[in-house]
Amino acid sequence: MARLFGTDGVRGVAGRELTASLAMEVGAAAAMVLAAETHKKPLVIIGRDTRASGDLLEAAAAAGLCAVGADVLLLGVVPTPAVAYLVQRYHADAGVMLSASHNPYEFNGIKLFGPKGFKLTDAEEDRIEELVRSGRALDGQKSGGEVGRISRAQSAAEDYTAFLASHYRGGFSGRILADCANGSAAVTAGRLFERLGVSADLFACGPDGVNINDRCGSTHIERLAARVKADGYDLGLAFDGDADRLLAVDEQGNVLDGDFLLAILGDYLSGRKALAKNTVVVTSMTNLGFFQLMRRRGTATEVTKVGDRYVLEAMLREGCSLGGEQSGHMIFLDLATTGDGQLSAVMLLNAIAAAGRPLSELGSAMKRFPQTMKNVSATPAAKEAYECDPAVSAAIADWSRTLEGRGRVVVRPSGTEPYIRVMVEGESAAEIERAADEIAAAIEKLQ
Repeated sequence: MARLFGTDGVRGVAGRELTASLAMEVGAAAAMVLAAETHKKPLVIIGRDTRASGDLLEAAAAAGLCAVGADVLLLGVVPTPAVAYLVQRYHADAGVMLSASHNPYEFNGIKLFGPKGFKLTDAEEDRIEELVRSGRALDGQKSGGEVGRISRAQSAAEDYTAFLASHYRGGFSGRILADCANGSAAVTAGRLFERLGVSADLFACGPDGVNINDRCGSTHIERLAARVKADGYDLGLAFDGDADRLLAVDEQGNVLDGDFLLAILGDYLSGRKALAKNTVVVTSMTNLGFFQLMRRRGTATEVTKVGDRYVLEAMLREGCSLGGEQSGHMIFLDLATTGDGQLSAVMLLNAIAAAGRPLSELGSAMKRFPQTMKNVSATPAAKEAYECDPAVSAAIADWSRTLEGRGRVVVRPSGTEPYIRVMVEGESAAEIERAADEIAAAIEKLQ
């Protein structure tokens, strides 16, 4: 049976894989595990994004929490990083975020945070999963006055945006166009830019429950890029559904992914003597051009598996202050405990203002190697078997030898979607397409 928790919480199609009963059991089990050390009635906060299934899962998770004696504070629609921040500010014992991030509206997920605002460890997830799998998640149900109570936060979005704004150093005078993905940023981005006192226009800010990430947001940035260039904006910002990612567009319409932004922000922090260990933590998917630029600058890199949880683990272990992914997850560990798209936007404004140059010039420091990605549909069994298959192993090994010294191959199962991802990078776009097609074809034969 597949593991309940993936690389970023519990995910699935709402009402099918992720049911109300499962949300209730996960909520109850989380309270039992995360509040085990408290000597008072535990308090758990719940946030959600704008998906139609959010109300249903919020009610179910809250019911499970209250059933085992935890009090619940509902935050309403907020970004995922708001839950990570507010669990500390509100002195809660745990935080729950209901979101499937960049995925389409029919998916949803349960992300869990401990009292210090960090995502759960594997050991904590394993204990929760064992309670759910064994059918014991609701064994600790309370009765009478011991059941939990539900209340609603009155200023969650305001408290969170005040925190973000406190890290703005001022000086940005350009015009911004922001894509809120019809998601969580729709309730916070406007407040944030108003607090910063910068000129910003927003779009994809009319969530209706089913339009989250629909041809908008960081996974569909082409619309933002066209508008930024056509309408003369100085900067475009694209968030994903739960606003923990950021991609940007410069004034010429060029898209800057997380690799470019980490290069810019690493240089900014280094100039302020705030880049701990003079190191940036990145993943195996990071573009070769980023590593070349870091070597020229004398900046070290630490490479992890794909997934912001692995980036965070390495940052904590090595004492680093900046890390992130090509997808736009960026963590500023001196300021926050998880990736935060809007905090990343604030820091990018700081970097542009400090440099006194347009974003296109800052981004031009890095040369991006051609990179292609093939998403091969895969069952859980195929995800486990592909590494042992002789044909797949041979295809990967052959192309790795061919590209040695001028490119690379990275094949990995997605932790959040039913795919095996094939990434090939090199100097020739035609060559890497051919390599990716051959490896993907070998994997497809496993189905």
